[in-house]
Amino acid sequence: MPKVWTTSGVDLHLEVVVGAGRRVALEQAIRAAVANGSLTAGARLPSTRAFAHQLGLSRGTVGSAYDQLVAEGYLVSLQGSRTQVSELVTRPPASLRRPQVIQRPRFDLRPGLPDVTAFPTSAWLRASRRALTRTSASAFGYGDPQGRPELRQALADYLGRTRGVRAVPEQIVITSGYVQALALLTQTLSAGGKALICMEDPNLPFHREVARRAGATVVGLPVDDRGIRVEVPPASEFGAVSAVVVTPAHQYPLGVTLHPDRRRQLISWARETGALVIEDDYDGEFRYDRRPVGALQEMGPDCVAYLGTTSKTLGPELRLGWMVLPPGRVDAAIEAKLHADHHTDALAQLALANLLSTYVYDRHVRTRRLRYRGRRDLLQAVLGQSTKFGAAGFRLAGIAAGLHAVLTLPLGGEGEAEVRARAEAAGLGVGYLAEHWHGPSSHPQGVIVGFGASSDAAFPAAVRALVAVLTKVKEP
Repeated sequence: MPKVWTTSGVDLHLEVVVGAGRRVALEQAIRAAVANGSLTAGARLPSTRAFAHQLGLSRGTVGSAYDQLVAEGYLVSLQGSRTQVSELVTRPPASLRRPQVIQRPRFDLRPGLPDVTAFPTSAWLRASRRALTRTSASAFGYGDPQGRPELRQALADYLGRTRGVRAVPEQIVITSGYVQALALLTQTLSAGGKALICMEDPNLPFHREVARRAGATVVGLPVDDRGIRVEVPPASEFGAVSAVVVTPAHQYPLGVTLHPDRRRQLISWARETGALVIEDDYDGEFRYDRRPVGALQEMGPDCVAYLGTTSKTLGPELRLGWMVLPPGRVDAAIEAKLHADHHTDALAQLALANLLSTYVYDRHVRTRRLRYRGRRDLLQAVLGQSTKFGAAGFRLAGIAAGLHAVLTLPLGGEGEAEVRARAEAAGLGVGYLAEHWHGPSSHPQGVIVGFGASSDAAFPAAVRALVAVLTKVKEP
């Protein structure tokens, strides 16, 4: 009958069916584990001594089985190390293989990405160490879905000081980034039926899909050089609007700031209708030509949900974000968070709280702001030195902020498809306006140039590659 064995040292779960003989049974069990993916390429097997002890076999029997499987190519035995599974024989079925990760381009000017090589590793390690030594053992249990009180207090202080956000810790809910925050809010808005949410046109298509999957109908509101247009109150044939999502500090992707008149109109409309304004403080920390514009939430804490993250300041892999909510919407958001994933990583929350309370986070943001400003200045200078760009109708759009700029293409000339083909051939990664519009129509075309993804050393070469691609664009 089958026997399940577990080893010490290197854990290995095998079903060894003793029938034809112990050595043969062990060989069959290992072959089956390799074939079904339980043992993957490079996985180490226990030593013959330890495995023999656990299985109740002689060491010679285990060694003979290993030798046979090495001869068949299932295993490899390396000098000075234990036997391991061969790299050549373990490949999961095609139906189980995940799509390959998109390769990073040689010249990386993709928008929406920070320079992750600048992550403050030493500061994060110190903050994590302090958090681990000062917190109680309860931090390793199930946490509060609203978030650690230390981080909520630190965020209330920081956001009030740097972004003008009016909040107390009880209004803050910690999330695993902006995407989760948007999904949770959409779920709460859709609780009584399908919600109607307005989003900027253009905006990130992934965010539209997040809202749709969370139960909302999404419609677009056009954006001009003053930001989202709210002269006509947002309404449509779909019914009353539940929320409007805006990026007032630095609109993505057009790069404009929401005009003060539009801010007042939006707040007035929200108060009149009872709808929610969802403020994505995209790139709010990074303004280069003046002090950053304060958060929209300061004007309407009763009707604005303020959303922020560490994705651009520290790195998206941390999965740390927050919502500052009107008091009447906090409980529903906590309930939605509880049923989504219970709580966000407590140790990461404590480390971030330490960085905020010791002002290390402030210093890091200031350093990154200077570096990114230098990159944008370089981009603007290099483009300005080329007489082709001004004469042919290229225009660098958007304010001096954030981690991207938009280079509009000349009217009547080659479009984004031609630029994309040349860029891909040159190993250049950039973004394009076409994929951000809500629907097919006659819209301006342009290239979205990110200056966050490349390191300081690689950025100049990436800009030269961009210029080389754009100088080949045929004029009207």
